[in-house]
Amino acid sequence: MKIIKILILNISIIFLGCAENQKENQESKEQPVQQQKAAQPEVMITAAQFDALDMKIDTLTTRVMSGYVDANGHLEVPPQSEATVTPVIGGNVSAIKVIEGDEVKKGEVLAYLSHPDIIKVQTDYINAMIRLKFLEKDFARPKKLYEAGVGSGETFQKAESELESAKGHLKGMEAQLKQLKINPESLKNGNIQQQIPVLSPINGAVQAVNIKTGQFVPAQTNMFEIINTHHVHADLMVFEKDAARVEKGQKVYFTVASQPEKELTANILSIGKNFEKEPKALHVHAEIDEKVENLIPGMYVRGKIAVEDVRAKAFPEAAIATKGDKNFVFTAEKEGDEWSFKPVEVLPGSKEDNWTEVKFLKDFPSGTKFAYNNAYYLMAEMNKSEGGSHH
Repeated sequence: MKIIKILILNISIIFLGCAENQKENQESKEQPVQQQKAAQPEVMITAAQFDALDMKIDTLTTRVMSGYVDANGHLEVPPQSEATVTPVIGGNVSAIKVIEGDEVKKGEVLAYLSHPDIIKVQTDYINAMIRLKFLEKDFARPKKLYEAGVGSGETFQKAESELESAKGHLKGMEAQLKQLKINPESLKNGNIQQQIPVLSPINGAVQAVNIKTGQFVPAQTNMFEIINTHHVHADLMVFEKDAARVEKGQKVYFTVASQPEKELTANILSIGKNFEKEPKALHVHAEIDEKVENLIPGMYVRGKIAVEDVRAKAFPEAAIATKGDKNFVFTAEKEGDEWSFKPVEVLPGSKEDNWTEVKFLKDFPSGTKFAYNNAYYLMAEMNKSEGGSHH
């Protein structure tokens, strides 16, 4: 009888020990689950709240997104659209016809110059014409004698040489007069110009006036600067790592510092063939689609080049919320009459038409649903609920 009692007692102790071990094992299994739940915040909303917020729920979608390459630079004009106006002969400024900012046409008078040297060029031409006429008449006699076989060949050749030299000299002076905008034909009647015009070589706007009335201006002095902004373009710099992705014809989206709220577009016209040293980048020239006012050469440009299209995971902007320096979307799962939303960190990429490309830090099962709007509301509710209570 005593042996039976001892056996029963031992069996009871064994059962109690097993039960205790099972309880400990169960608690040890439940503990990480509870910790995991605590580590995974969520927002609970009722069906009424769901409808009131007009929540949009869908599975993960992909969207064709344009890839972008950042490219900054300045507005520029091609060399043929800029001109420095200089005189071909020195003179005193007798009149100035324009001021900075004036629009001018090619050939329009910018100023007048006067100087004794200008008059001397004209009188020298008149004297050269008179001498040529004399030599032409004087040449007739030795030519006639030479052709008749009674004149000296040396005399004939000397007269012929002087005549040809005089003709060449006169043609050279005619070219010089034309550079001075003086018509040689008018001098045949003895009409000498007291002043000569300085003309604009291109259409454009006067960017600088560097002279004053009465000032003596030596030849090749910078009198005016003219610029034609009709052909203003964006001169962008593309870094070496992105150079292979950039091609002629690609679309460029950019803003200028004076109008940061207005996005302009352009198309790549040409790509440089050499890298700049500092920074190591290529020049990319883009023709602006629609020229707007106040696009001035030298303005800083902040832009991005649309490169190859890619199909990527993307969410509307309303589906992404920021907390600190991180970005989140929310998974959505219906639990009875309520909806559970849990934040998922994502890495944002390119943006297009209010959609943002995202990359997940982990994979999700096919069919996982996400909230496609009200992300900031959900984030605010989650911040409130941190600490254990759910809404």
